[in-house]
Amino acid sequence: MPKSTAAATLGELRHAVGSGAVRRRSVHEEVRQNLICKLQSGEPLFPGIVGYDDTVVPQLINALLSRHNFILLGLRGQAKTRLLRALVTLLDDHIPVMPGCEINDDPLAPICAACRARIAAERDQARVAWLPRDARYVEKLATPDVTIADMVGDIDPIKAAKSGLQLSSELTMHYGLLPRANRGIFAINELPDLAGKIQVGLFNILQEGDVQIKGYPVRLPLDVLMAFTANPEDYTARGKIITPLKDRIGSEIRTHYPAGRAEGMKITAQEAWLARDGSGLRAEVPSFVAEVVEEIAFQARQDRRIDRRSGVSQRLPISAIENVLSNAERRALMNREAMVVPRVTDVYAALPSITGKFELEYEGELKGAEVIARELIRAAVATVADGYLSHLETRQVVEWFDLGGSLQLTDSTSADDLLGRAREVQGLVELAQAAGVPGEAQPPLMAAGVDFVLEGLYALKKISRSDERGYHATETPVRRPTARETAFTADTPMPTGGGKKKYYN
Repeated sequence: MPKSTAAATLGELRHAVGSGAVRRRSVHEEVRQNLICKLQSGEPLFPGIVGYDDTVVPQLINALLSRHNFILLGLRGQAKTRLLRALVTLLDDHIPVMPGCEINDDPLAPICAACRARIAAERDQARVAWLPRDARYVEKLATPDVTIADMVGDIDPIKAAKSGLQLSSELTMHYGLLPRANRGIFAINELPDLAGKIQVGLFNILQEGDVQIKGYPVRLPLDVLMAFTANPEDYTARGKIITPLKDRIGSEIRTHYPAGRAEGMKITAQEAWLARDGSGLRAEVPSFVAEVVEEIAFQARQDRRIDRRSGVSQRLPISAIENVLSNAERRALMNREAMVVPRVTDVYAALPSITGKFELEYEGELKGAEVIARELIRAAVATVADGYLSHLETRQVVEWFDLGGSLQLTDSTSADDLLGRAREVQGLVELAQAAGVPGEAQPPLMAAGVDFVLEGLYALKKISRSDERGYHATETPVRRPTARETAFTADTPMPTGGGKKKYYN
């Protein structure tokens, strides 16, 4: 409903409604009609939501077209809250309300006693205000300390004393979050964390659309679209949701993590702070570094040592890529380089942003979060490097190390220094170019390519790496003697069929 500057009084608003310039409809119907208009025009429904076009979004559209209250079930970091907040775009730009009303009362059909009294006294001269769509969204994180007064409301004895009213008067009510969301959207995050008696308090609003405050015969027929989020484990297995409340939620929609690495990289690039301002340096993240960071989350989600019930949030690669870029920025500043290009080895400097993003099972607790994180990084590098290097000839580089060569590098080595040492390794720079780094690339980008090849060969177990020697040849395991061999020594003759003596040296 567009804001009409002409409708400043109740009389003018009635005229606008009569002429069709202003429409009156419930929140569910308002969202439904605006959704239909967007679908018909082909306008994007939920900008910034990636990977849900064929799964979650169609189910959400069906729920809204059905005028359902709904719940989003998913693990942490699956854009549930962002989806809820995006519902605001389906509301009208402005709606008429009674000025100063706590529950956004409709001037044409007021439900609170104060607004009814004001309209009875002022009639068509009663003033009308216009409420923007952003002010019509109310969100509450469910916590065990939430009370029924917080959600629904309570009697305000101070208001009663100041006004000289009886406590049973409707004018003494202090409205909670639910009534204040009237004619808008009310979202509750982590619904299972609400106490059972608070969940009972949501029954009427979900089924009959009204609330009762403090046992007094005051019923408020609210107009609210209600949406919830929850962890599937809490919602279905632990019995934290009372059955009658589940029965009153119209649609249950499952969210999920990105289906592939490309989707995850798109989300990470969208959410991470990669445009570093203030340093005067230009930042560029190579695709292979972004892939490695994203692959860490995929490796963690399938690792049996990590608790899958709590999930691995998409915030892991978002935080990690920011730390990776910061380490590259630190190196560029130290070496007075004009370009910030992260390397795969910078990912190890991002351990503080990785270890806190997953919960460990018992087996993982025995090893420790940092050890698990390092193993995840190596597995991610191996997966990504296999895609880049599997079709390339790496034998020349590996043989250089097998012949006794070693390469000592750190994450603070400048690009020029790294390339100078890398040219000593036959075929290493050429292999980096074959892996996708342009031959005319600037030194920081070429250095990142060389670093990726070295880390890839290490992750694929073609070469080794240690703090003392840097990159070097893979250690050849020493063959242990068999039981038969250990039964004899160099001084002990072994009998043979020909009577001659042979000895093991």
